[in-house]
Amino acid sequence: MADLRTPDVERLLDVLVGITDRDTMYSLLEDLFTIREIRESSQRLAVAKMLDGGQSYAKIEEATGASATTIARVSKCLGYGAGGYRSALNLLDGEEK
Repeated sequence: MADLRTPDVERLLDVLVGITDRDTMYSLLEDLFTIREIRESSQRLAVAKMLDGGQSYAKIEEATGASATTIARVSKCLGYGAGGYRSALNLLDGEEK
């Protein structure tokens, strides 16, 4: 994945970390991604949160509509990924307290 970190990706990262306004971020997501991609990404984050909370695949599938394959992929990333889901969940946990 190191070859993914191109100058274009670095500029995208600069933009993403620089946006602090929700409406501005929403507008960017709406322009960058399809509605389906936004929904799937937010679904994966919901799956990660439920997995982290110890929920079963069946319960997660019922609650989110995610496939068993998606749930397994998110679970693998939670356990062996780059730590992005963990950072996101930590951020969400901080917002909910």
